[in-house]
Amino acid sequence: MFTISDRQAPTARQGWSRRDFLRIGSLAPGGMTLASLLEGKASAATRGFLRDKSVVLLFVQGGPPQVETFDPKMNAPLNIRSGTGEVSTALPGVTFGGTFPQLGRRAEQLAIVRSFHSGDGSHNQLPILSGNCPTAASMGSQFARLAGTNHPVTAVPTHSVIMPEQIQPDLKLGEPTGPFTYNYIRKHYPTAGKLGGAYEGLFLTGGKGLAESLTLSLSRERFDDRRSLLDQLDQFKRRVDRTGALDGATGAEQQAIDVLLQGIADAFNLSKEHPETIAKYDTSPLFRMQDWHQGGVHYHGKRNQSRITNLLGKQMLLARRLCEAGCGFVTVSDACWDFHNDGNNPPSKEAMMVLGHQLDHAVSAFLDDLETRGLSDKILLIVTGEMGRTPKKKENGGTDHWARLTPLLIAGGGLRMGQVIGKTDRLGGEATTPLYGPSHLRGTVMQTLFDPAETRLVDGLPRDLFNSITATPPIAELS
Repeated sequence: MFTISDRQAPTARQGWSRRDFLRIGSLAPGGMTLASLLEGKASAATRGFLRDKSVVLLFVQGGPPQVETFDPKMNAPLNIRSGTGEVSTALPGVTFGGTFPQLGRRAEQLAIVRSFHSGDGSHNQLPILSGNCPTAASMGSQFARLAGTNHPVTAVPTHSVIMPEQIQPDLKLGEPTGPFTYNYIRKHYPTAGKLGGAYEGLFLTGGKGLAESLTLSLSRERFDDRRSLLDQLDQFKRRVDRTGALDGATGAEQQAIDVLLQGIADAFNLSKEHPETIAKYDTSPLFRMQDWHQGGVHYHGKRNQSRITNLLGKQMLLARRLCEAGCGFVTVSDACWDFHNDGNNPPSKEAMMVLGHQLDHAVSAFLDDLETRGLSDKILLIVTGEMGRTPKKKENGGTDHWARLTPLLIAGGGLRMGQVIGKTDRLGGEATTPLYGPSHLRGTVMQTLFDPAETRLVDGLPRDLFNSITATPPIAELS
């Protein structure tokens, strides 16, 4: 294990030894050390079936509404059509909901699937996150099982989950209900299902994976504080430089330290970005998230609103940084898109004016950044939720759960963009063309990340994951 002693702890050993600096243990399953990872041939690096691509899944939790996002149905009755109006797009005859003007201008970079559904009308995230894989593992964990849990050069975990708390570690978001709680998300979103805990995603505020592979002799509170963690790593780097503590270490051992302290820590550190880039992503000026929390002017006792934040832009920036550093699958969580207008949740129109505009800004900044960096074909972006919402709004403006249509936006990854796939009826509640579901999304993801032809030449792959790459039909129009 790699240990940094906390001098403030009464039991901490005083001073620093060379042994402390070299105690690097299992960053990957089976006891593989980071140094041996760098010295040896990492299996993922020699597998020809692994493409040089990444996936960012922006999971809008709660159930985004079809008509308020990318299928506004302005000719439908008043209680069905988009309450936020519509905006024109770069695609002739195609309109989006009124809170997506920036994405409308970038519609040629998008594929909107109007005939997609999760098939589940509850707050069950697993069908989408796993793509209905029989392993019950998230797609990120499926990727990690095939590609390796850490990148063979940078050692960055290949599957990560980003929460708002990673951007603002001191964030306190109240006590929402059930599936909106922090602990629920922490337990279920990184899940590896039947693949085993070794392939769980890194929960970036301190969970399994890297965060528990690095044993820092710090109190739990200080460890969970990302700023404290980065500060400790910075102190460590300065001490190594000053004392020459790694003199005499093998080249691989020194590289391991560099990977750990620079590759991983720097990937988490948004201050490494140019201020102009941060400003382009920043969604915090769009609204005051405190207004939606307890005591705020829009709270009205609605507990689930306590997970609404204005940090999505920086979450997406962190996702891009992790992809560049070698993370193959990043899940970004955004809440709360549960628009019942009941005792816990806001109404559709009011919430869309906040969450819709934020998603519009964050995703547009992400797409522009990828294009500038030449990464548009290397990173596949998926935006969806666990279900949709009823086409008909209640008298109070709320909507309920709907399993038969779920909004889906796809961008990049080298797939065919600039199209709307599928059609819906005049009320935006049923598909009038063949439905796509979670397994089709999984097929699209896995065949973007892995080469099906090369996969057939690899022995010993788990059957369910092998089938995901070679036999699970993708969304056909994207190929």
